[in-house]
Amino acid sequence: MNTIFAIAAGGAVGAVMRHFVNSGAGHIFGTGFPYGILIANVLGSFLMGCLIAWFALVYDPPQAIKAFFTVGLLGAFTTFSTFSMDAALLIERGAFASAGIYIGASVMLAIGGLFAGMALIRMFVT
Repeated sequence: MNTIFAIAAGGAVGAVMRHFVNSGAGHIFGTGFPYGILIANVLGSFLMGCLIAWFALVYDPPQAIKAFFTVGLLGAFTTFSTFSMDAALLIERGAFASAGIYIGASVMLAIGGLFAGMALIRMFVT
């Protein structure tokens, strides 16, 4: 149960952080391009890489602490960090075909799902 609470707490913090990054980037760069989400995705991936390396090589904290930072905080800050980590692990394992399928399917299905959801709602609303 501690892990669930850790994820929830990390998620709350990560979501607020993403909001501030997104809002701040909008104020600085404008809102014509999703700079805030791009920044959050790149920064989240970088931080995920730092954390997993730190946890693997330097410090092996309890599962609740790992979950707070990876699943909770970075999961809410950006889901792209987890996507990047999974793709990198497949590549490092030499599973190039699986990595290609995972990367392509993740991007295409996510965008396709977004359009499908928009179409479904538009179908019922208009």
